[in-house]
Parts: sequence; structure tokens; C-alpha cells
Amino acid sequence: MIAIVPVKSFRHGKQRLTPLLTPDQRHDLARDLATHVTSTAERAGMSPMVVTADDEVAEWATTSGHSVLSDPGTGLDDAATAGVDHVMRSGSPWLILHSDLPLLGVADLQALAQVLLDGSPVIAPSSDGGTSAIGSIGSLRFSFGPGSFHRHLTRLTTPVVVTRTGLLLDVDTPSDLVAARAIEDRARR
Repeated sequence: MIAIVPVKSFRHGKQRLTPLLTPDQRHDLARDLATHVTSTAERAGMSPMVVTADDEVAEWATTSGHSVLSDPGTGLDDAATAGVDHVMRSGSPWLILHSDLPLLGVADLQALAQVLLDGSPVIAPSSDGGTSAIGSIGSLRFSFGPGSFHRHLTRLTTPVVVTRTGLLLDVDTPSDLVAARAIEDRARR
């Protein structure tokens, strides 16, 4: 199964975290999160395909052994569409997975994969009403951004909603980063 992971520039991403992190820290965080998501996908038996318009991200993905697809550079919806169009040529189910899920675990992805292998579309909400993961075997018109979970939910035919801790928290805002760090600290105790 292909896990399509759209990734923006490490250098220019995570701008909303500027109050907490320096540019170098934001760069490293974006790269570390993408590394975590793609390596977790591999451990779950998926093949990550990174969709990006950034040369540094493409080099990182290639060096990490992931396939790379050129992002049209016109936003997340179009990056997801490019990835799905590419994967659908093989007839394989596809899964769009955000690159900033710090708590993502193998069991989270296995739960999504099982739904897809059983023949149903799958969707996982984020805690802020967005969409952390979405998958199917057919095409879909994407509408990521605030409130996207409900927009995507209405566009899927009989989807299965998977709600798991590792899929709920994506790191977009300073409060997301603080929450992720607190949860990780508690888990280490």
C-alpha cells in the first residue's frame, strides 16, 4: 500500500511556530516529523511516496529510500490529487497521510490499512477538525484546511472513521507543539 505524504519545504514550513522556534529549529522539526511519519509508514508495511516541490525535501526523501513525486506547487489539495492520480494507475489503494503527526504509531496505520484492504474508504480526523489521513481506491476531490474532516466525510461513500490518538494531533500551532511535547514527556515516564 502506498502512503502519499505531501511535504512542504523544511526551511519555509511551520511558520506559525515562529513564536516558539528559531528558523533552524522549525526546519529540524519539520524534517524530524516527516522522518517519523515516513518511517512509521514503512514499519506498518506501507511504501511512502513523498510529494514535494522542494529540492531539499526531494533529496531527503530519495536518500531515505522513498519514492518522490513532483508537487505542482499549488497547495495541499493539488499535491494530494497528484499523488492519488499517480497511485491509481497501479490500481492500489491510496492513503494521504500528513507529515506532521508526532504521536503516529504503527498500530494507527495498520488500523487505516485494514479498512482499505477490506474495501472501504477511510478517514481520520485531527483534533482541530482537519483531516490527518484519508484513503480510498477511487478518486476524490480534496478540500484540506480548517473543517476539512466534515467536507471530506461527505465526499466519501460509506467511509469508516478511524479515531486514534496518534492521528488526532498534527503540529500546526504553538499549542499543538506544547501538547505533543507534554504527551511525549508523559509517555516517557
